[in-house]
Amino acid sequence: MIKWKEDYVLGIEIIDEQHKKLFEIAERAFNLLKDEFRTDKYDAIIEILGELKDYTVFHFKSEEDYMMSIGYRKVLSHKVYHNDFIETINNVDLSKIDKNQDEYIMELLGFVVKWIDEHILQQDKQIIAV
Repeated sequence: MIKWKEDYVLGIEIIDEQHKKLFEIAERAFNLLKDEFRTDKYDAIIEILGELKDYTVFHFKSEEDYMMSIGYRKVLSHKVYHNDFIETINNVDLSKIDKNQDEYIMELLGFVVKWIDEHILQQDKQIIAV
């Protein structure tokens, strides 16, 4: 599982704290996956997915507002990455969740963790390189 590390620090306190929250959501999904005593994880998956949707919308707006406030020239192209993430999360096939819950959590975690890692290290780091 991916853990928060200093490489992710942008030095923008509000954004760094929000990024940490995304890692916390992913960690809860990972812990759910590892919970061998919970046979039906559907409701918990839906809850985590809902929180992820809500929080990313909030975080992306905050990040985009920050970029606008500093006159970041790539804000529109950066927003495309955000919109793609939200679209992927919004288009989750809920029927897939019930068929194989652990497999679905792994798939979701793989997508989210890879996206967070790459987005922070490649896209968000460009904000502070200006």
